[in-house]
Amino acid sequence: MRISATIGQIPTPWDINTNLASIEAVVAESEPDDLVLLPEGAISGYAPDLSPLATLDQALLADAIERVAELARRRGVHIFCGSLLPAQGGWWNVALHFPPSGGRWVYRKINLAVNERAAALRAGTELPTRQVRQPDGELAVGVQLCREIRYPEQWQHLARSGAQAFVYLTNAASPEATPGVWRSHLISRAAENQRFLFAVNLADPRQHCPSMVVSPRGDVLAELPPGQAGTLRVTVDLAEVSDWTLDQQRRDVVDLRYRPDVHDHA
Repeated sequence: MRISATIGQIPTPWDINTNLASIEAVVAESEPDDLVLLPEGAISGYAPDLSPLATLDQALLADAIERVAELARRRGVHIFCGSLLPAQGGWWNVALHFPPSGGRWVYRKINLAVNERAAALRAGTELPTRQVRQPDGELAVGVQLCREIRYPEQWQHLARSGAQAFVYLTNAASPEATPGVWRSHLISRAAENQRFLFAVNLADPRQHCPSMVVSPRGDVLAELPPGQAGTLRVTVDLAEVSDWTLDQQRRDVVDLRYRPDVHDHA
């Protein structure tokens, strides 16, 4: 099965209407059935300083989310888009999937950044896969957000749960980050699990993680220039996905187990 993805590297200011215009511009460059990727916080806005959440217009945000859902229906694409989301009396950092058929699916980030914990964001407790309908069948996707790139056990769990591809949304723009490290992480997560990885970061002069597509062999198939807004579109063949490496793990020595009934409240 072949799948196509359109990746939109856009800024993520605390301006919902500006963000919507950027999202619409990216979607306009996609084709029906594409996976359209947009950065962490792309709808609400996002930055290391999360204090604007206190005054963010929640009604405007809810309307914007519905407009992105309508955009997915109208264009016939699968939009994977980040946002901060109010729910259950608190804020969550989420990835939203808007399918062409309507509705939305939510992944809640389980491994929060320091600034997110300081701002009292709530952490998710599940690592689900998402089924994405394609013309030739169902695609199983695993979604991760930003610093979760540093936790390979989460990605392995998704691969073992049936994910054929990873969707990775981030907002990584720190002048303190060591150059090249996060790019290496992306290649490793793809190659060690033998899965395609579609990654998108915000457009920022300080970005230290690229927007790119990596094959199950660890080949970088496409990559956007850092620091500026842009889009790329890539088509891949899922025949390259394999469990060859995972099947050779010494699980009699080390076995990672996901316990959804055990929550870390630290």
